Amino acid sequence: MRIRFTKMQGAGNDFVVLDETRGRLSLSAAQYRFLADRHFGVGADQILSVRPSPAAGLDFEYVIHNADGGEVEHCGNGARCFVRFVRDRGLTDKSTVKVKVKKGEIALTMNPDGRVTVDMGAPVFDWGQVPFEPSGLRATATHGWTVFDLPLGDLNPVTVAVLSMGNPHAVQRVASVESAPVALEGPLIERHSAFPNRVNAGFMEVVSRTQIRLRVYERGAGETLSCGTGACAAVVAGIRQGWLDPRVDVQTRGGMLSIEWHGLGQPVHMTGPATPVFEGEIDLPDV
Repeated sequence: MRIRFTKMQGAGNDFVVLDETRGRLSLSAAQYRFLADRHFGVGADQILSVRPSPAAGLDFEYVIHNADGGEVEHCGNGARCFVRFVRDRGLTDKSTVKVKVKKGEIALTMNPDGRVTVDMGAPVFDWGQVPFEPSGLRATATHGWTVFDLPLGDLNPVTVAVLSMGNPHAVQRVASVESAPVALEGPLIERHSAFPNRVNAGFMEVVSRTQIRLRVYERGAGETLSCGTGACAAVVAGIRQGWLDPRVDVQTRGGMLSIEWHGLGQPVHMTGPATPVFEGEIDLPDV
């Protein structure tokens, strides 16, 4: 089967975008893995599918598959690319679109400067909804918020803040992201038994109350140049622990994201770039 695709990136987090507004491609997990493969396919951190509105009051449905072929709940950098794609393709002329994701709805706004702002919704702290099973873990309070020591086998335990931005995150503070053991600790945190659906592992360096540096080992993708939901989770974790102000610039290896959050029950807003790279066609194997 031959399909058309668009390659896009948001702060270095790269995507293959598929237009399914006229019909489902019905790809298998193996075909998503093929598309994401950087040697045999197109190469991407995630595959984004643009689908028609599933209900009144929504403009589109937004479906995300990781490089390992598994469907996931949310991708913030992908959301920015999503709205750029539907506007560039003439699928909408709206500046703000509302789309369905796996665990809810989000609003995406194209700004006059070309950057995109995403209403990521309110962060979730209920352990059952993350999901997170903290039984047996040592818990401490930081600025009135509970954080946990996560055992990592032969390595020293790490202290993580746990929350969901539509997908699960465990964020730790490090002295330097450059020297942080992302490749060593990331896979152990991702697959820790306390996280039934695995977790994204964030490594945050606090530069000032308005700036952090961040690396993220993403669930099902490994370390990426940028992670939008990871940036949101890190800022929320930093604010709740008393380290950060409500508006923070997040420097990732792929670029800068601006995150804003004004406290419990309020949505997180993320602003950043969304850039088309190239378009093409590819023959998919029958797997």
